[in-house]
Amino acid sequence: MNVVSLEVVGMTCESCARHVEQAPKAVPGVRAANDQADPRKGGGDRLHIAVIGSGGAAFAGALRAADEGASVTMIEAGTLGGTCVNVGCVPSKIMIRGAHIAHLLAEHPFPGIGRQAPVVDRRALVAQQQARVEELRHAKYESILESRAQSIRLLHGVARFEDARTLTVTLPNGGTEAVRADRIMIATGASPAIPDVPDLKGTPYWTSTEALVAEDLPEHLIVYGGSVVALELAQAFLRLGSEVTLVARSTLLSKEDPAIGAELSRVLEGEGMRVLTHTTLRKVSYQGGRFLVDTDSEQLAGDRLLIATGRHANSRTLDLEKAGVQTNGGGAIVVDDHMQTTAEGVYAAGDCTNSPEYVYVAAAGGTRAAINMTGGDARLDLSVLPAVVFTDPQVATVGLSEAQAQKQGIETESRTLPVENVPRALANFDTRGFIKLVAERASGRLIGAQILAAEAGEMIQTAALAMRANMTVADLAGQLFPYLTMVEGIKLCAQTFTKDVTQLSCCAG
Repeated sequence: MNVVSLEVVGMTCESCARHVEQAPKAVPGVRAANDQADPRKGGGDRLHIAVIGSGGAAFAGALRAADEGASVTMIEAGTLGGTCVNVGCVPSKIMIRGAHIAHLLAEHPFPGIGRQAPVVDRRALVAQQQARVEELRHAKYESILESRAQSIRLLHGVARFEDARTLTVTLPNGGTEAVRADRIMIATGASPAIPDVPDLKGTPYWTSTEALVAEDLPEHLIVYGGSVVALELAQAFLRLGSEVTLVARSTLLSKEDPAIGAELSRVLEGEGMRVLTHTTLRKVSYQGGRFLVDTDSEQLAGDRLLIATGRHANSRTLDLEKAGVQTNGGGAIVVDDHMQTTAEGVYAAGDCTNSPEYVYVAAAGGTRAAINMTGGDARLDLSVLPAVVFTDPQVATVGLSEAQAQKQGIETESRTLPVENVPRALANFDTRGFIKLVAERASGRLIGAQILAAEAGEMIQTAALAMRANMTVADLAGQLFPYLTMVEGIKLCAQTFTKDVTQLSCCAG
C-alpha cells in the first residue's frame, strides 16, 4: 500500500485550519498522523465510526458505513434490535392481526357463514408472537452482525460522552472502556413517556411493552392516550375479549384532520369501546388488584391500566453537553437534514431525534448519516411522508391536511369520498370510512391525502408517489386503476373534483 503524507501549514484562521484538518478524515483510508492503530478505534487506516444503539437507525447506519469502508463499533445497552422488532412494530402488528381474526369470527358481515364467539388463548398467542420476534431479531440483526464481524464490532454497555470524539462505555461487569472515534452516531431510540399523574408512580400500570407480552387478558382495561399506540392496542384488547375504556386528553388522533378522529371514535364505540375525549386523569390508586382512576368527572375502575401518552427520546444519560450536542425542550436531539447534530462530527438518527418517529424514517436517517460521515452528501427529504395507524379501519395520511395547508398560506380545494362509493368496499360489505384528497387550488396539484378505510395502509403509497411526481388530481383521475381494488378509491375521489361519481357506471374510466 502506498502511503502519502500531507502537511498543511501557514493558515492564520484557526477555524479554517480545523475544517481543513477534519475534511480529509471523512474519506476512508485517511487518518491523522497521530492516530495510532487501536482496536477500539477500528484499527489500521480505516475511518472509525461509533454507533450508539442497535435499532433500525443504528443498523442502517452501521451497515452503510461498513459498506463505505469504515470500521464500526456498535454500542448497545440492552436487547439487540431496538424498539421495532422487539417491543414495537412487529409484536404489535402480530397482536393486531390475531385480534382482527377473532373479531371476524364473531362479527363478519356474511350471514351465510356461521358466527361464533372466539375462544382466545392469550398465552398461546403471546408465545407465537414472541417466537416470531426472536426469529426476526436473529435473522435481521444477530446473524447480520455475525456475518459482518470484520467490519462491525458489537460492544455491550452503556455509553456516555466525554467529548465529541470519545465515549466511555460502562460494561455489564461494571468495568469501563473508552472508545475513540472519528465520527459518532447516536441512535438510542425512545421510551414510553409517563405523564405526571398523582399517585400513578408505584402502581403496576402497563406501558405498551408490558401490554404486548401480557399472558392474561384484562377483564376491564383502561387506556390513557388518544394517539397511535393507545388506539391500536385498545382495539386489539377489545377484540380479544376485554372491556375497554379509552381516555384521551384531546380528540382521537388530534394532529390529523378532525374528521378522522370523529369517525374512528364512532367506529370504536360501535364495537363496544367506551371513548372519553377531552378527559384527563387526575389521580390513580391501586387497591386489591384494581385500579381506581379519577378523571375530571368520574371514577373509573379496572384491573389493568395502560399508559400510552407518547414517547420521549433516550438522551438523558448520554452526557450530551460534554460533546456540545443540543436537544429541544422534550429532550430530542436536534439534527439538520444531513442528520448532523450541533456538534461537528456527531450525527443522530431515529426516535432520539426531532425527526418523525417512524422506523422507516429512522432507517433512512441512519443511512444518510453514514453517507455523510464517510465523506458523502445526502439529505433526508421528508416532504412526502406517508404514515399509517393500524386500527381497523386503518388511518393513512400523506402530505398536508386542509388546515395545515391553510396555515402555510396555500389555497386548497378538496374532496371527500365516502368509502361506500368504492366498489371493492361494497363487495366486501365493509363501507366504513372515507378518502379525502387535498389539492392546491391554483394548479390542481395533489398536496395531501387522508384515508380512513380497510387497507388504507396499502393505498396511501399511491398518493405519496403521485405527490412525488407532482401529479394533479386530474392526472390521477385519468390513470388506469385495477377494478375491485380498494386503491381504486383514490381514482374515484380524484374524479369527484369534476364529476359526480355516483352517476358513473361501476368501472367507468
